[in-house]
Amino acid sequence: MSPETDPFYREAERHPLIQVVYHSGRCLIVNKPSGLVTHPTKGDAWSSLISRVKMYLPDHGSAGGPMHLINRLDRETSGLVVFCLENELALNIRRAWESGMVRKSYCAIVHGIPSWTAITCTGSLGNDESSPVFIKDCVRPDGRRSRTAFRFIRSFRIDGRHFSLVEARPETGRKHQIRIHLAHLGFPIVGDKLYGADEEIYLRFISGTLTAEDRSRLCIPRHALHAAGLEFPVGLLPFTRIDTPPEPWFQQWCSYET
Repeated sequence: MSPETDPFYREAERHPLIQVVYHSGRCLIVNKPSGLVTHPTKGDAWSSLISRVKMYLPDHGSAGGPMHLINRLDRETSGLVVFCLENELALNIRRAWESGMVRKSYCAIVHGIPSWTAITCTGSLGNDESSPVFIKDCVRPDGRRSRTAFRFIRSFRIDGRHFSLVEARPETGRKHQIRIHLAHLGFPIVGDKLYGADEEIYLRFISGTLTAEDRSRLCIPRHALHAAGLEFPVGLLPFTRIDTPPEPWFQQWCSYET
């Protein structure tokens, strides 16, 4: 990635080591900041969530044991990430996760105002063969079954442009699923370089050649998607639901009046 893209992620570097939402001898749940990758990179120990967790655990009573990553989030997506510190618990939570027994909820800020209060998108997902971006997927009839339930929360206006806050509940776990489904419905996530108005913005982003017009169209440096809540089956953990709020910049956007 070009050095020109680094400013988009410096706020993640300034975060505390990790933001702990729940920690016991069996499980650690953190609120990942946007701009931080989940898996280790060639950078220093602060450059990934896993590296930071490995730095945190020895000083907080969990040194030397297993550490299982249960879920991951895209670099620009903030929110709940689960680590199991016990093999049996990791096995049980993974089984529940893969079978759809763990329910996930996200909040997203999108362009425009939906005409619906609730809608479910069932567009199957597969590779976007017409795109110059190799990692890009799209809704296509021969893709893998995908399903996301959306709920409109509120709308607001900034500098004459209309935006909305929506809740997303993915019932399957495909790559970029929420982002693709919202774009397919006509309400792309604010700041989404790949599934927004122009995928060429993504190509200019990774080459470090974003223009002032690109930045204006994006509105914000990172896409506005936050993994806000998890619901677990009874008996896996001491609770069945856990939530965490989005970052201050996300909350500030949502505070604007209609």
